[in-house]
Amino acid sequence: MSSLKEIKSRIQSVKSTQKITSAMKMVSSAKLRKAQKTIENFFPYEQRLNGLLNNFLGAEEDNSAVFSEIREVKRVAIVVFSSNSSLCGGYNTNVSKLLIQTVEKYHSLGREHILIYPVGKKVAKASRKLGFEPEANFEAMADKPSYAASLNLSDDLIQMFRNKDIDKVELIYHHFASKSSQILISETFLPIQLKPSQKGTVALDYIVEPDRETIMNELIPKVLRLKIYTALLDSNASEHAARTMAMQIATDNATDILQELSLQYNKSRQQAITNELLDIVGGSFGQN
Repeated sequence: MSSLKEIKSRIQSVKSTQKITSAMKMVSSAKLRKAQKTIENFFPYEQRLNGLLNNFLGAEEDNSAVFSEIREVKRVAIVVFSSNSSLCGGYNTNVSKLLIQTVEKYHSLGREHILIYPVGKKVAKASRKLGFEPEANFEAMADKPSYAASLNLSDDLIQMFRNKDIDKVELIYHHFASKSSQILISETFLPIQLKPSQKGTVALDYIVEPDRETIMNELIPKVLRLKIYTALLDSNASEHAARTMAMQIATDNATDILQELSLQYNKSRQQAITNELLDIVGGSFGQN
């Protein structure tokens, strides 16, 4: 059985760890509330605009927009969102696993034709382990989501697709569903995926002003830019939610360990007192 000193030392160590995890949980909770408010305010606008684009493109008989052009995939770009730090459960591990699966899907293209844009230090490290050098450094954007920073990334992807330097762009990120649920998503960013019209719905007949080309040139890049920013906000909120839950679990586990150690300490202390009493009693009988 461990000595009283050893048990007491372990108790102090667990208490110190519990204070750290509890503080980290409070910090993450505060960041989550802010991130959740941002994504909840922004997401409906992005969805509404995306729906407008989908309806507009679907209503066009001659849908020849360059951004919806499905080409043979010879070169692909993968944009992956993770965090810069750990201690958020399986958040980063799950992202890395899906990245590996996605890379394997395009393995036949060759490494030189697979471009990885890692938003976050953890997935950047994972991509290097796979033998890919990140196309740029987006660590600052992962910590502090910024529309200006995401704009540079989205515009680069849009221009490359327009110039046919890449034929497809895929996104990997966590969608924030709730504090306890973050859904890992892999979806196509480019070309634009049109949702089929629901059966029984009335086809919309748009009157386009000033002209179709002008609307396309303005609306499509705007929707695509918002999509990257929304994915960034989604990923950021999911990270804070995952870390909050992970620190809550760690704090609860520390409480359970403290209860076990306290019980063990009391038993050991009681045993030590009993042994001392027996020694005293035994000594008094010996003197008699």
